[in-house]
Amino acid sequence: MSVDAGQDTAHGNPQDAARTSLDTAAARNLATTTKSTPQMQGISSRWLLKVLPWVQVNAGTYRVNRRLSYAVGDGRVTFVKTGSQVRVIPQELGEIAHLRSFEDGEALTALADRFVQREFAPGEVLAEVGQPADTVYLIAHGKVEKLSEGSYGEQNRLGTLADGDHFGEQVLLSGDGEWAFTARAVAATTVLALPRQALEQLLAQATSLREHLDAVLVIPQQRANRRGEANIELASGHRGEAQLPGTYVDYEVKPREYELSVAQTVLRVHSRVADLYNEPMNQTEQQLKLTVEALRERQEHELINNPEFGLLNNAEYEQRIQPHAGPPLPDDLDELISRRRGTRYLLANPRTIAAIAREWTRAGIYPDPVECLGSTVPAWRGIPILSCNKIPVTEARTSSIIAIRTGEDNQGVIGLNQTGLPDEYEPGLNVRFMGVDEKAIISYLVSTYFSAAVLVPDALGVLENVNVSNWR
Repeated sequence: MSVDAGQDTAHGNPQDAARTSLDTAAARNLATTTKSTPQMQGISSRWLLKVLPWVQVNAGTYRVNRRLSYAVGDGRVTFVKTGSQVRVIPQELGEIAHLRSFEDGEALTALADRFVQREFAPGEVLAEVGQPADTVYLIAHGKVEKLSEGSYGEQNRLGTLADGDHFGEQVLLSGDGEWAFTARAVAATTVLALPRQALEQLLAQATSLREHLDAVLVIPQQRANRRGEANIELASGHRGEAQLPGTYVDYEVKPREYELSVAQTVLRVHSRVADLYNEPMNQTEQQLKLTVEALRERQEHELINNPEFGLLNNAEYEQRIQPHAGPPLPDDLDELISRRRGTRYLLANPRTIAAIAREWTRAGIYPDPVECLGSTVPAWRGIPILSCNKIPVTEARTSSIIAIRTGEDNQGVIGLNQTGLPDEYEPGLNVRFMGVDEKAIISYLVSTYFSAAVLVPDALGVLENVNVSNWR
């Protein structure tokens, strides 16, 4: 018997044979562990929610009253692509200023059919300064830069045009002008071109289009200032008893109204969990905390990307610019902030901010960071550059940089919400008890109401199609 026992010991676990006290794995059954609160990877800095001034909207709708502005093309032309063939959507021709209010669908279709597809290689010239301006160009894909000769023989860049942009719309009114700039393809570019000759053939048949363009010719140009607003007639520098002009400030007849949007979810908690498992942490409270974090993330996403009030979709045509070379160069940032007075913040995807820093390093520039709401952030010309991962990065590795001026008193961008809601949990967010069902599930309706308004167009600008993967 003693031999068998010795054999069992020899073949057993040496640590079990040597243990003289209670194992830690067993001891944990009697111990209370130290726990963290539930953690969530999807929480971001949400800078936009922090820096936007929030305006109380008691009636659920905020109306932006502006001076009367005459209609101009404020968007991009949209195309449809079938294989390698590109066509412009006829109704999208209304984005061209001279066709803005023209609604004859049959004539627009006939006009769209007369656009001819052309391909340009990098470096090829679409239009040359001083040559007859006889073609309307719609850029379906690619990039075109506008150039002019300076006073000292240097070449000036007037801007960059990209997908959906157009130029040469003056050809719709007259074929006697000359190009005031040179348009040159920067990348492989596909355009739709409308020669003046093809337009004249259509005008001989489409009476409504001809009458519309004739009416555009006789609209007094002095009625609008450079911002498109109705002029306020003034007099200055006169002497004696000069006849002073009479004037009044005209307003938009149908101002834009922003209705509060909503993000909602139903939080469900089993009554057994809520009753029995609340020590040391309240289960319902922890569930609600993470749900609110998710709603705030969705709120910021909507403020950036919503098709109705999102910042990326509400920037006016003249406030959208293209980078000169692809990556976000310091010159591009200067161009972006120069489009408005008092740019307060720049918002960019973290990958875009990394691309900006690479270009700074490449140029030997090291701007000083600034403090924003207690945190140190990178800055350009003293303007904080804030991280916002809700700004998308496309499959082509391009993104956008948003520049905003904020504040109602500053005619900037503002956030809209309503506080004082029933069962309010946080400002503009409430949690309403919905009852207990037959499965003992407790339900809470969690809602947040919000929107954003751009008070004047130059409060918001976007640098588009920024290359964030320029490694060299």
